[in-house]
Amino acid sequence: MTTSRETAPPGHPAQQANSPVGNRAAKRPHGLPDHRPVPRGAALVPPSVREPYLPESGRRGRGALTNRSGRYEPQSRELADDGWDNLEDVPALKTQVTAENARHIITRNASPDIPFDRSINAYRGCEHGCVYCFARPTHAYMGLSPGLDFESKLFAKPNAAQLLEKELSREGYEVAPIAMGTNTDPYQPIEQRYRITRSILEVLSAYNHPVTILTKSARIVRDIDILSSLAERNLVHVALSVTTLDAKLARALEPRASTPTRRIEAIGLLSEAGIPVGAMIAPIIPALNDMEIEKLLTGVAYAGAREANFVILRLPLEIRDIFVEWLHENVPDRATHVMSLIRQMRGGKDYDAKWAERQSGTGPYAWQIARRFEIASKKLGLGYRSRDTTPLDRSQFLVPGRGKQLALL
Repeated sequence: MTTSRETAPPGHPAQQANSPVGNRAAKRPHGLPDHRPVPRGAALVPPSVREPYLPESGRRGRGALTNRSGRYEPQSRELADDGWDNLEDVPALKTQVTAENARHIITRNASPDIPFDRSINAYRGCEHGCVYCFARPTHAYMGLSPGLDFESKLFAKPNAAQLLEKELSREGYEVAPIAMGTNTDPYQPIEQRYRITRSILEVLSAYNHPVTILTKSARIVRDIDILSSLAERNLVHVALSVTTLDAKLARALEPRASTPTRRIEAIGLLSEAGIPVGAMIAPIIPALNDMEIEKLLTGVAYAGAREANFVILRLPLEIRDIFVEWLHENVPDRATHVMSLIRQMRGGKDYDAKWAERQSGTGPYAWQIARRFEIASKKLGLGYRSRDTTPLDRSQFLVPGRGKQLALL
């Protein structure tokens, strides 16, 4: 009897032989997808969708469906049913937090399409579990999976505030806004216990150092006292990321992030406290949430947001398979259409990492999204893509006990 791709178990040669995706993956380490154009009619379903990696009971409240080994591991491991039906009822994953003794806390970058050159991440991994999170592949550097490990095996940096004081006090330090929330969310659930983000803000306030914050969590309102003080000195700008107004879709996409209603309420509370606050509509996913652009902008504008920005869905490295698995699990009727539109905005690829294009895409569909966003923003009086943002003040920076240090202009 001939074994077909549809009936073959995961890893069976028949799957690799008949699947264009499988053929390419077999030639590359650890089966990672590449970003070359995909032929019309190519299979979109990874093997783990046909043979689920973990039952729903084991990933309850999580975004990813799988936990395949990271791309740097010499061996690839996956859980498999041995025929004894021992995967029927698996206990839900518990969040594990490991204290990381970091050696430095300010991370530098020279990316030409990012409006900051330094950032701080208080945590590695993110319990929010956003299935599309572009930071997932970074967990491979820790020898862990970008899948379920990324949202359940976290690392906290309890010495972050002390390291920050040390780095800001160095002779010759040049002042520029520090971005928080660029890789993992500074207000994810474990911040309630560790309070590392708050300790960082306390240091920045003491040094009169400018900071920008991006988060999906309403937990940020806890720190209104510090943020309002920074705002009085023109030292802070905050943005809340809102993906959808559909609570059910948000729960599936971002299982442990604050609900859309709470995020919009947080925008209102921050605005009332005099804190400059904007909105990040991200990611925009074609045929999934792009029809909500105008409603999202209206909601954040009436809440008090001053500006808005957006990012088109990005699918680098392992995220492509994680997201496709999610599509077939949650919106199987739209999975193929969603991926087709994504490829139309990426030159026929699943992802294109070109500077300036990676966040906005190309082609007619991407152009239409950008024009709709711009028109709606102008109608609502929202600053568009940070063009109208007042620059944060660098001149007030001082090292306590040493006196004022003039910023380089």
